Amino acid sequence: MKRLGFVGIIIDDREKCATQVNAVLSDFSELILARTGLPKVKENASVITLVIDATTDELGRLTGKLGSIPGVSVKSGLAKQ
Repeated sequence: MKRLGFVGIIIDDREKCATQVNAVLSDFSELILARTGLPKVKENASVITLVIDATTDELGRLTGKLGSIPGVSVKSGLAKQ
């Protein structure tokens, strides 16, 4: 059962990780309802927030792929119903 949720992504090294993160997000684009990002250019960091509609398995695959990228931290949550 799909549920509404969020994914918070912190990227510690934008220059190194951005291409990989964007590739994963493109692979899971059917789950993403909204995406916002805040680049911290001087710190070479970035924060991305996603609003998603996904099952727990789909969310796990998405966050697992993102979390396996060195320099990327991920937190997520789904609505109870």
